[in-house]
Amino acid sequence: MIDLSVPPVPYELPQSMEAGARLLLHVCCAPCSCAIIEGLLASGLAPTLFFYNPNIHPREEYERRKAEVVRFAAKLDVPFVDADYDTDAWLARVKGLEQEPERGRRCDACFAMRMERTALYAHENGFAWMATSLSISRHKDQAQVHKAGLAAAAHHPEVTFWDYNWRRCGGADRGAALAKEEAFYRQTYCGCVYSQRKV
Repeated sequence: MIDLSVPPVPYELPQSMEAGARLLLHVCCAPCSCAIIEGLLASGLAPTLFFYNPNIHPREEYERRKAEVVRFAAKLDVPFVDADYDTDAWLARVKGLEQEPERGRRCDACFAMRMERTALYAHENGFAWMATSLSISRHKDQAQVHKAGLAAAAHHPEVTFWDYNWRRCGGADRGAALAKEEAFYRQTYCGCVYSQRKV
């Protein structure tokens, strides 16, 4: 049982990351991102949340997940950026990969699209660092997520993708406990229409 009255352990920061660094955190949902946000703040960083998830289907599900992130961001006074819900662009990106299994090539394309948009925003808005909450989930292949983030950041030399293992030191368990404490909506599928059909 995670005791939420005990403060989170600060993250081990890269040597090149300065205290108070601005970091753009791509967030997929509140349950996955809550412990990460908490940990970033405890580490003395200044995160901005970037919600770009055109894969989430249907629109009502997208809005419900986004609302929970907005609520938590407001509670912690953390900046929130609402990116476009360009689901048509996402469908075009994964065309031909509809029958791929979870963690397959469709997920590669999905992660790449979301990380590319995050890296571009970081580049255009002066963020030297970016990361994503996607890799905390035990249902995701962490290496697959990190590969997409590193590749996206490589297009912008001044942006570094922080491929931290958020699961370390019970990160996923703390996130689950915090999500329960906050009464977050907990989704039952990854997000896209193709993962929904497997529920």
